[in-house]
Amino acid sequence: MSQPEVTLFHSPNTRSTGALTLLEELGVPYRLHPLNMKAGEQREPAYLAINPMGKVPAILYGDALVTEQTAVFIFLADLFPQARLAPALTDPLRGPYLRWMAFYGSCFEPALVDRSQQRETPRAMCPYGDYDTTIGTLLGQLEKGPYLLGDTFTAADVLWGTALTWTTMFKLVEATPVVQAYIDRINARPAVARARAIDARLVAEQGG
Repeated sequence: MSQPEVTLFHSPNTRSTGALTLLEELGVPYRLHPLNMKAGEQREPAYLAINPMGKVPAILYGDALVTEQTAVFIFLADLFPQARLAPALTDPLRGPYLRWMAFYGSCFEPALVDRSQQRETPRAMCPYGDYDTTIGTLLGQLEKGPYLLGDTFTAADVLWGTALTWTTMFKLVEATPVVQAYIDRINARPAVARARAIDARLVAEQGG
């Protein structure tokens, strides 16, 4: 039986660019279902039936529907083990890999949003503790480099490389030498260039 095709619901220059980059890293066939967010297509009934949150990325693989950025990354990297972008269950790196995948959604993004909105939550009630500790924990791991898991490049680096590229661009995270070197290392990969070319084409097709 042939393997189902992956369909990526994607809007250019959004969080789903990371998922697009991951698919390019995996080197597998996929179908792109573009959404024009400026036209509000993510809020139309057809897409809300896919993801009621109206967010991208989302993927379909046969009957499996996966939403939420980190879940999409974990699913895809495990689905195509031949690309070696996810440590196996028995690999000692599997735990740290999942840790940094989860840390992104559970600590990093909430900390950034709270900081940008100037919201302060008592530490005892805050799911990530505090902003400085969150960023310090990330920087401490990046200093061990060259990748989050040392010498092993994984899907986690696609996730974080994409995120740090955008967050430093908008001055949400300081582009320290360690952070910038990590961003440059990830962005030098051919898959990033291919994903950016696809996004540029989609932006042009959607009228800029």
